[in-house]
Amino acid sequence: MATLRRLREVPRHLLVCEKSNFGNHKSRHRHIIQTHYYNYRVSFLIPECGILSEELKNLVMQTGPYYFVKNLPLHEFITHEFISTFIKKGSCCALTYNTNIDEDNTVALLPNGTLILSLDKDTYEETGLQGRPSQFSGRKIMKFIVSIDLMELTLNLDSKKYERVSWSFKEKKPLKFDFLLAWHNTGSEESTMMSYFSKYQIQERQPKVALSTLRDLQCPVLQSSELEGTPDVSCRALELFDWLGAIFSNVDLNNEPNNFISTYCCPQPSTVVAKAYLCTITGFILPEKICLLLEHLCHYYDEPKLAPWVTLSVQGFADSPVSWGKNEHGFRKGGEHLYNFMIFNNQDYWLQMAVGANDHCPP
Repeated sequence: MATLRRLREVPRHLLVCEKSNFGNHKSRHRHIIQTHYYNYRVSFLIPECGILSEELKNLVMQTGPYYFVKNLPLHEFITHEFISTFIKKGSCCALTYNTNIDEDNTVALLPNGTLILSLDKDTYEETGLQGRPSQFSGRKIMKFIVSIDLMELTLNLDSKKYERVSWSFKEKKPLKFDFLLAWHNTGSEESTMMSYFSKYQIQERQPKVALSTLRDLQCPVLQSSELEGTPDVSCRALELFDWLGAIFSNVDLNNEPNNFISTYCCPQPSTVVAKAYLCTITGFILPEKICLLLEHLCHYYDEPKLAPWVTLSVQGFADSPVSWGKNEHGFRKGGEHLYNFMIFNNQDYWLQMAVGANDHCPP
């Protein structure tokens, strides 16, 4: 009966909303993007727009590449050559592919050089490494988190700590995973993932891009200064968040009597725009690419436009070990961690950050 009650429970979801201006020196927009490392889907919606500018379209097409490496041993990440080539000279992210965070062993490499291992109890004990119980384990601890600072680890390759980690990865418990990797190169040397991991099965991949024009779209009326909205004047940020989820999920918002799939409709007050441009990018997308997209959308109003706002939404990998920064992330019933920027024509913006049951409060 206790198990049945838990299944019926509605999992906790947390939505944080705030407003600011891109010109404010205390604005947190860059920090929020740069610390959300594992991005699976990026979408933006531009009302009163039928076609993208060439500059924005080129930017969208340049969000890749990323790489898929099969059966990559963990010890490859702790070599001095890898750290010197990819971590010290850029921003490198890696995430195990096709692993379930609540059930499987999962690994992530953060851009700051931190290697995060989320391990089941048996594997954790076999590695001989020091970690801590997962914060979402419950009464019976079944998952452990190991965090390794690669920059510190490789300062002295003869240290006992490096020897222990190397021994664990190579001899004690050699672990291999399929990985997704992405690298933003800030150095002058042209090293590539393809050549570095050529002895393994590696594929270069490009994000999938879907472009569409929405006709006669009913949109909520918003006022940049009113997060809570004003009755009969403007909608609340929470109502906007739900509406965007429906738009990005291609939900029919007509609320017709014979529609048995969804009765959801656009919040009121609303207005109808003749056309809106929707772009969705799916893949392994680095924060640096998202920063460029946001910056370009902020300059969308450098010339007069009919659109009162544009929006940029980012969805994280459901099975990544972290959400923002080093905040531990779990799945439970959803695994969501995402954020949305609502960009107004006066450079004000709303920032909405959402996480699921097994997550800390967004930063």
